[in-house]
Amino acid sequence: MDKFKDLEKLIKLTGDRAKLDAKANDTYIVYKTAKGQIVKEYNNGDVVPIVDSDASHA
Repeated sequence: MDKFKDLEKLIKLTGDRAKLDAKANDTYIVYKTAKGQIVKEYNNGDVVPIVDSDASHA
């Protein structure tokens, strides 16, 4: 069980580091939400969904 807790902690720390890097470089992070939507999150808190441009051509 400790391996899972360690892995969860490492994932959280990686996400926190990504947010710090995005803030320092005035950029954004990209991640998938619990609902499966891929979004960009800017350092000011704005969350913008990424629209799949190829989906309309299928």
